[in-house]
Amino acid sequence: MKTKYAFELIVPAILFGMVLSAPSFAQDQPASQSMHQAGENVEQAGSDTAAAAKDAYRGTERAVKDTAITADVKGKLARDRNVRSSGIHVDTIAGVVTLKGNVPSPEMAEHAAQLAEQTNGVKSVNNQLMVVSSASSD
Repeated sequence: MKTKYAFELIVPAILFGMVLSAPSFAQDQPASQSMHQAGENVEQAGSDTAAAAKDAYRGTERAVKDTAITADVKGKLARDRNVRSSGIHVDTIAGVVTLKGNVPSPEMAEHAAQLAEQTNGVKSVNNQLMVVSSASSD
C-alpha cells in the first residue's frame, strides 16, 4: 500500500517538473544570448522611459511658456488706453493666442489682436472677438 501511495505522489511530481522544464529544453539559443537579449530589452525600456520623460518635460515647458504669454497679453490689454480688457478673454496653446469676448467696435478688436501679435513668443492670433454695439439709453 505504501508503494502505491508513493507512486501516486512521485509520478505527478515528475510530470509537473517536466512540464515546467520543457521551455528551457525548447530554447534554440544559449543562455548568454538570452542574457544579452534581456539586457538589450532593458536598455530599450530605459531609452523609452527617457523619451517619455523628455516629452513630459517639453509639454510642461510649453505650458509654462503659454501661461507667460497669456499673462503678457492680458497685461498689455489692461495697460492700453484704447482697449478695455475686462471683456476680453485670453487663452494660449502652443504659442497661438485666442482672443474671445465682446468689444464695442471693430477697431478695438483689431487693436487688441495687434497687441497680442506684438507679444514675445506669440506665433499667431485667433481673433474671435465679437463686436457688440451697446445701446445707450438716456
